[in-house]
Amino acid sequence: MAEGRGSGERPGSPSSLALSSHGEGEAEDHKGDYSARMEELFDDEHEPEEGFGEDCDDEEFVYDGVDAERVAVANYQQQLRAVLEKDDSDDDSRSPHCDVAIPKPNEVDDAALQQYHKQVSLEASPVSSPPPPPTMVPDEDLPSQDHLHPVVQAPQPFVHPSVSRLRSFLPSSPVQSANLGLPPGSLTPAGGYSPLSHTSNISRVSTPTRCDGGLTVDGETFKLTSLQIATSQLFGKRQSKAALLLGASKLGTPTVLAANGLICVGTDTGHTYVFDFKQTLLCMCGNDSASTAGSVSALALSHDHTYVASGHDSGHVQLFNLKNPHSPVRVIAPASLPLVLSGKQEGHLAGSRIIDVAFVAGRHTAILSADDHGLAFYHNLGKILFVEASDTIRILGNYPQSGPTEDSSLRFRSFRRWRLRNPVLSMAALPLGTAPHPTDAYQLVAMLTPSKLIVVGMRPTPKTWLKYLREGTPDTAASDRCRGNLAWYPSIKASEGKKDEARESTSPVIAYSWGKVVQIMRVSETKIKQVATSSRSGKKHEIDVGTLVFQNCGKWVAEDAVLALQWLNVNQLVVFTPVNLLVYDVRTADAIEHVPFDASTLLPRVRNHTNHRDLDSIGDIAHAVRTHKGKVFLLEREQLRVGTLSTWADKILSCVERGDFLKAIEITRAYYTGEAPGNRNGLPDDAKERTALLRSKLHELMVASARYVFSEDRMTDGTHFSPDGRGVDRTSVFEGLVMTCARACVALSNYDFLFEDLFQYFDNSGISRIYLRQLETFVLDGTIRSIPPRITQRLVALHDGDGRLDLAERIIWHIEPTCLDINQAIRLCQANHLWDALIYIYTRALHDYVSPIVELLSLIRKTLAFRQRTNTISRTDSNSKHAYRIFPYLINVLSGQAYPSGEPLDIDEAHAAMKDIYRFVFNGRSDIWPPQGGSLILTSDDSGTEPTYPYARLLLRFDAESFLHCLDLAFESSFFNVDEKSHNISRLWIVTILSDIISDSSLTPFDVTFVNIFIARNVPKYPQDIIQPPSTLQNVLISLASSRDASTREDRQLAAEYLLSAYTPHDSILIMKLFEDAGFHRILQRWHRQERRWPELLQSYLEDPSLGPLDLFTSVDEVLTLSIRGNDMTVPSDVLQKLTGALGTLLHGDLQLTTILIDKFAPALHQTALDTIGAADRRKQYEYLVYLLGPQIQVDEDNILHHRPDLSNIDKSLQKLFVTLQCHFASPDVISTLDRMRDHVDWPAVEQICEENRAYGAVLWAMGQRGFIETALSKAAVFEKQLTFDILKTLTTPGSNTADVGDHLNSLLEIGRRGTAVCLEQSTASGFMGVTLEDIWFQLLSSQLQSIHTISTLRTSGLNDAQDSARTNALSTLRGLVQETFASFVSVTSTQAVSFPRIFKRLVDPGLYTGPSSGTSYTEFRTILTSMLESYRTDEDMLVISKHLLSRDVFDTVEEYTKVKAKGWSASHSTCKYCHNSLLRPDRDNQTDTRLVICRSAVYHRQCVS
Repeated sequence: MAEGRGSGERPGSPSSLALSSHGEGEAEDHKGDYSARMEELFDDEHEPEEGFGEDCDDEEFVYDGVDAERVAVANYQQQLRAVLEKDDSDDDSRSPHCDVAIPKPNEVDDAALQQYHKQVSLEASPVSSPPPPPTMVPDEDLPSQDHLHPVVQAPQPFVHPSVSRLRSFLPSSPVQSANLGLPPGSLTPAGGYSPLSHTSNISRVSTPTRCDGGLTVDGETFKLTSLQIATSQLFGKRQSKAALLLGASKLGTPTVLAANGLICVGTDTGHTYVFDFKQTLLCMCGNDSASTAGSVSALALSHDHTYVASGHDSGHVQLFNLKNPHSPVRVIAPASLPLVLSGKQEGHLAGSRIIDVAFVAGRHTAILSADDHGLAFYHNLGKILFVEASDTIRILGNYPQSGPTEDSSLRFRSFRRWRLRNPVLSMAALPLGTAPHPTDAYQLVAMLTPSKLIVVGMRPTPKTWLKYLREGTPDTAASDRCRGNLAWYPSIKASEGKKDEARESTSPVIAYSWGKVVQIMRVSETKIKQVATSSRSGKKHEIDVGTLVFQNCGKWVAEDAVLALQWLNVNQLVVFTPVNLLVYDVRTADAIEHVPFDASTLLPRVRNHTNHRDLDSIGDIAHAVRTHKGKVFLLEREQLRVGTLSTWADKILSCVERGDFLKAIEITRAYYTGEAPGNRNGLPDDAKERTALLRSKLHELMVASARYVFSEDRMTDGTHFSPDGRGVDRTSVFEGLVMTCARACVALSNYDFLFEDLFQYFDNSGISRIYLRQLETFVLDGTIRSIPPRITQRLVALHDGDGRLDLAERIIWHIEPTCLDINQAIRLCQANHLWDALIYIYTRALHDYVSPIVELLSLIRKTLAFRQRTNTISRTDSNSKHAYRIFPYLINVLSGQAYPSGEPLDIDEAHAAMKDIYRFVFNGRSDIWPPQGGSLILTSDDSGTEPTYPYARLLLRFDAESFLHCLDLAFESSFFNVDEKSHNISRLWIVTILSDIISDSSLTPFDVTFVNIFIARNVPKYPQDIIQPPSTLQNVLISLASSRDASTREDRQLAAEYLLSAYTPHDSILIMKLFEDAGFHRILQRWHRQERRWPELLQSYLEDPSLGPLDLFTSVDEVLTLSIRGNDMTVPSDVLQKLTGALGTLLHGDLQLTTILIDKFAPALHQTALDTIGAADRRKQYEYLVYLLGPQIQVDEDNILHHRPDLSNIDKSLQKLFVTLQCHFASPDVISTLDRMRDHVDWPAVEQICEENRAYGAVLWAMGQRGFIETALSKAAVFEKQLTFDILKTLTTPGSNTADVGDHLNSLLEIGRRGTAVCLEQSTASGFMGVTLEDIWFQLLSSQLQSIHTISTLRTSGLNDAQDSARTNALSTLRGLVQETFASFVSVTSTQAVSFPRIFKRLVDPGLYTGPSSGTSYTEFRTILTSMLESYRTDEDMLVISKHLLSRDVFDTVEEYTKVKAKGWSASHSTCKYCHNSLLRPDRDNQTDTRLVICRSAVYHRQCVS
């Protein structure tokens, strides 16, 4: 194909198939020139049906991509439209057609556009966004094109197996799995997986598959169209001529909508527009005096479309005859409260807004109405002697109990308030349907309140038939509790049966919602027997009396609150939420369509008064949504729109209009298979009819699309050339055509079009390679297995010609053998060593399962000869790699599966194949194959003689482990469970042959070992089949234990365990000795445990290399626990001796577990364990003692670490050693350790140890705990003096390390803070005796000041910079320490025992300090004290600032609150909540009454409250 794909091109689009022509000469120079004209697309012509755009016959199909000009083409869309509409089932019986004038896209020509505003035309505007123009972007729903050129990895070098079923473990990583040479699946019984030959490393299961992805049906779910003519008259600023002629001067703005046969729109001036569905204004109900009744708040159109009932927010209800619409024929005026309370009148009270009005059945004078105060009435507008006689019956609600107000002359609101508990959320009467139903005679009315659903029958007498209480709902918002909607769907003819047959009628259904919950209830009548007494004769007789049955038949919870719901048809509801438009299907009980829709665009109900429903008036939009015969009418804020739910044909045609005919086929296929999302409107309900219809349409779409793509005009016109002359690559279009048609044919299970017509199109056009490459993907993933031989030949020849033998091999063994050209395939496989394909042909086409083994045995002979000649075991040469194919082949066939696909074979064919293979492989001598005219198959060299069982022996010599692995899998086949007389092959027969083979010395010890492993593993698995004498089993057991191959030790031990489960050796002592030498510890441990030989069991665990540290200690713990049970809970001496000798091993394994184990069973060995560690490793000794004497961690009771050492049983020497080591390695933790061991510690010895190791803080704490306060402080003074001397020595010694000064300072800080803690403890203690508090504080402070005095008097002349800096840092640190001590001291100076002046006087005494300067003590003390005062002053400043900030914030907040409180709040209405009169009304004295009461966000007159 030509290069130069147009940017943004989308494969599969008809638009992408039509490019602009740039001249005839240019077209003749290019060979692949295709035309976009489609006059000859079909052989048969189909006339479009009515309603699908019969006015677009001259419409041109034009490509408008970026790389082409406008080119006139045939009307492909029109022809596909005819395909979709032909024989389309009419849905009139369920939803009669509503003839609203809605033109389809691209249906209006230029002349029509000029007369746009004069004609009745609708502007299409989708719900979410307008459809984008046709582009050349690849369709996301079409399969990816990446797989069309599969890449086969280069063959990997063969690695010898090291893991098989005969091993003691399975591979846990890809590396281990690769070492087997067999895939991981072959390790399981009947693995069914076969690796491929060197040129085909991709099996059926790993073949790249077609990623179809999830199908999404593009296009508009709802086609919403603006009724522009009606909109211009309803919302236009100027009145239309028709309205002016009718006498309208001020018609107001729309408020409410009714649409059932006609479109009626009420306004806020009391008028009502009446349009037909062609947007012709038929009449205007009302006159100039209509505004006296108030705004129209509810509308209803009679069943025969001749009368309109309007409810107003003043409480009036008017009835108009459309023949004389200027004045109402009947008016139902609101009732006065006094007459109502006196029982003389019924009706709505003045000022009550009518929220719902409805006609009862087909009557004109029977009207229902409901207001916003919870009252509902039935009005029978009859006449008696030509005089109007209206009868009003209250069917819901209660009147207020209070009397009339003083001023009842107001126009509205002439009644006092009453508590409104159950307002009417919605009301509807059961309309008449297209079929009669017994329930029609009851004239049912449904009313919904926040707490219950009520159904009332008006005939023969008013009666309440249902009260259904509201259940708990998942509403989250408080306003959702007062949201409710309901809608009836009447009885219609059932859809079953043919059109000409009598059909039963359906039962009426009512849908209602509370908050988020939508429920469906079906209404039917049943007859019951009742006994009636005749009024004349007095006799009793039975009569049939009808009663209504209400059945709940569906419930659904929406994501948001339901604002409106209407029946779209008998099976579907359209539901509006704040942000979505949903279609709910009653049959599936779920939402089938989900369209984003902003409900705020709909016109809200106009409110003049306040009640609890006004909390969220924006959501009250039910009056602006109506449905009629499948159409949805929406009264929005600025326009009137009508919408239609797209059918299956609409969705397909939308793809065609976008130019995506491949997507149209995909959608049709999805409908055929039942995978298409969304609704299935327009399709027959009967599955067989639906399948037949879609099958026909799908085939016609494929034929039409193929004819279009390969039409003669497209092959010759210039639409395939780009402006630069390089042409446009159309490969993706043809690829998509093959892929789409292939999926469709698979769904239809009919491949005639795919293999005959479509292939012929591609072949005739010279682009059959595109067809073959796309078809290949379906072959490789197993979707299509049977292909005509002529196409199979072309597929194989395609890859053979390209040199891709790997792809040719894949094709061969993925196709049914009956579809192959056997001669072609065998020649190709033999010439290029395609072993997988060759084996597939032998087995599946010729049903010869031995010939592949014969072919591979010749390679095995060559491989063994090469190994003998080179004295190496090479497995990477070509013969070796091919020869190893025999093992996966044996695995598959002997497990009853085909090679290489792994598909199950027919049971008879599988058993026949197994019988042939077993008889050939285990033949006692060389055999001739094929039996008729074959040659003798030899295994030895030309000069050698043939051994017994030559083929089995050859396989064992080649790779015993792999061969035995195959047999181990094969033994699990059901082949051995059938009657052996039919084939004389058994597991015992095979095991006997293997035993005979290993009896001589022809095999290596490694091979013999695996044969013994195989026998030992299978004897206990099949005891009823493999029966061996004890001597043979004894020899197998001895052979397993005698081998010294370390690599197979675990494998041999596991095999011995298998054998011991079915056989008990007679010489157990010899066997045990052999097992000890072989290292079969697992078997030995089981024996020692049974014989209760605890020392030997402990030794076995210690020598077992397979145990990890935790397992080892768990096992040792278990052995010691068992050993003490019969020895007075003490460890036996022989076991203790073993444990002592194993201390080194245990300590090396886990130090903590060893510590716990010894303390649990043998505490006397602690010192031995420490000696084993050795004094050289003091760190490890410390860690050992930490586990013993340190803080205990929380562990589970079942854990071995759950043991808690008892400190009282631990030797004192160990405690002292631990304190010594802790002073060295973790000195800060010494105090916590001493505190934990306070009841078991030798305090003088511990204090000495801490002092020797310079843990001065621990020394002071210990003395303080024993009550030696003065001694502790004296010690502190000595320590401080020594450390101060060390600091001076470091500072004055040339070349000393000044870093030591920091260590000394840290010690001084520890001593000072610990001394402060001791003094504070004594200061706060009660009953302190023996020493005064002032003395101990003086002693502490004086020693600290002495250190400062000593360092400060050091001359700085002889110090270098580092020493001087260290001196300055030391003074600063010590002064800070004294400051901390003084701060602590000041905190206790409130007691009388401590006096700051006395302490100060004693501290500044010059005789207290030693040194060359007598005034230094006072100077140092003043510096420290000044620093303390500065710190206090800073703290004071911060507190003052914080106080000022807080005070200002509090003042501002209180001031703002006071202003708001003084200002008050504005009432939402200027009327009293009780009497509904003005709050500032004048009283009798002509004075303003300003006495008001505010309560619960409402305002009342004080008189009204009192």
